[in-house]
Amino acid sequence: MRTLTRQFLPKIITSLCVSLLVATTGCSQQKEFSDTKPETQNNVHHIRCDLTTPLMVAGKPSAGKRVKATLPGYEESDVYHSLYLPNDWKPNQRYPVIVEYPGNGTYSNNLGDVCNGKVEECNLGYGISAGKGFIWICLPFVSQDRKQNQLLWWGSVAATVSYCQSALADVCANYGGDEKKVFISGFSRGSIACNYIGLNNDQIASWWCGFICHSHYDGTANWSQGPDQKRAKARLMRLANRPQFISHELSVETTKSYLEKQTTNGKFTFQALPYPNHTDAWVLRDIPERRALRAWVQSVIEQIE
Repeated sequence: MRTLTRQFLPKIITSLCVSLLVATTGCSQQKEFSDTKPETQNNVHHIRCDLTTPLMVAGKPSAGKRVKATLPGYEESDVYHSLYLPNDWKPNQRYPVIVEYPGNGTYSNNLGDVCNGKVEECNLGYGISAGKGFIWICLPFVSQDRKQNQLLWWGSVAATVSYCQSALADVCANYGGDEKKVFISGFSRGSIACNYIGLNNDQIASWWCGFICHSHYDGTANWSQGPDQKRAKARLMRLANRPQFISHELSVETTKSYLEKQTTNGKFTFQALPYPNHTDAWVLRDIPERRALRAWVQSVIEQIE
């Protein structure tokens, strides 16, 4: 019995410590995992978070608060988005805006990565801004019946595009969003959506000063319920010469190869992460890739100014 205890006690202690770390450092949405398996040895969740994404709460928008918001016309539905005003927010001032789309729901893997498809579980915008200097809104994919947020794939593309445009108009008119400094971002399904939704037509395409696409890219595959290659190319033409930051776990070669074959004047910055994790939670950690992303965002803003 003592031999068995000595054999397994270190593994038990390690598992408990990792679970505690996940629960207390802004990673509460991640599943428990063990670091004893070879495939988890380079797991991003083993790196301590320095940021905790704020919870979405009910109430009126105010500085440093992330609230549940509903647009006019959707009051009788379950369609909503999250709105975060930075902790240095003041009325009558202008702020850059980060729009974010979530990944697909019902996703999990043995690395501890989890995605439920909900806007309140997004992380990119907060990791980029650390809660300062940027308004951050996480937008839904609207269901076909326009009564709820679509957690898996696209729902009604027309309703989703319309909701995005209305939310942008609202945040710029009522909360100080700077129309010249609006970024679109997303993880997984949300990354595909940067082009699939963000470049869906000329009107919505005109909003963006930069694109942040993490893990997957519109047109590189025939995604479930997703776009065909020809339409993806048409959307890409609307990018013009605007910059995109494209990142992916382990390798960006699939997207890089796809874009090298296209006729576009986009300015692409590629960033591979050294972790196998399919997650947006890497931005909650002080790692070189987050520093590169933050520097890229600032460079885009400086070129506008």
